[in-house]
Amino acid sequence: MENRSKPGGDVSGRVALAESLFRIGALRFGKFKLPDAKLSTYRLDLGIVPSDPDVYGLATSACMAAVKEMEESSFDAIAGISTAGVALSSPLAYLLRKPMLIVRLDEGRVRAQPAVEGAVRPGWRTLIVDDLAISGVSIAAATDALRRSGCVVKDALVLVDGLEGAKSKLASTGVRLRAFTNVRDLVQMLYEGRKITKADWQPAMKRWRERGDEA
Repeated sequence: MENRSKPGGDVSGRVALAESLFRIGALRFGKFKLPDAKLSTYRLDLGIVPSDPDVYGLATSACMAAVKEMEESSFDAIAGISTAGVALSSPLAYLLRKPMLIVRLDEGRVRAQPAVEGAVRPGWRTLIVDDLAISGVSIAAATDALRRSGCVVKDALVLVDGLEGAKSKLASTGVRLRAFTNVRDLVQMLYEGRKITKADWQPAMKRWRERGDEA
């Protein structure tokens, strides 16, 4: 299998992550209704990852591996998107000895605009961190908020790319989406490792083939 999102080529790390996400129920198969009312044959919920210390450690190590593909000098600070992104940005900022910012998005219209928290310095080259990229809307909103605060944003990092158009959307705003892996590869590795059946694997793969989702 061609692994389309493989910083460092650490296939074993991706297999371990795939199997761990499946084990804790972060990646499930069946019939699910998406927020836009569309139906899906799988569900990816990374919000439960920090509840399992072992999987949380794997996720943190995975993000570190992806960051190592970048030059640390290419960014001055790390910005986590609340709340799931902060769970990953916090250990990354600590391990890399980088200042951390938090971007709180408009949830339930509580805030008129995303808010940036932290001691922002104008001109800071800032890496956005989140757990999952789907449409790219949240990362785009965070990018806008950070830029209005004076930060320079050119890169965003996620643990998993959900392959729903985020990469192209962010590219149109001048942001490069980096991901440790993507959901298609997670599903493929689970199938090759005999963790899921063909009945789980085939509908997902058929959907991606028909849509021609970005890698």
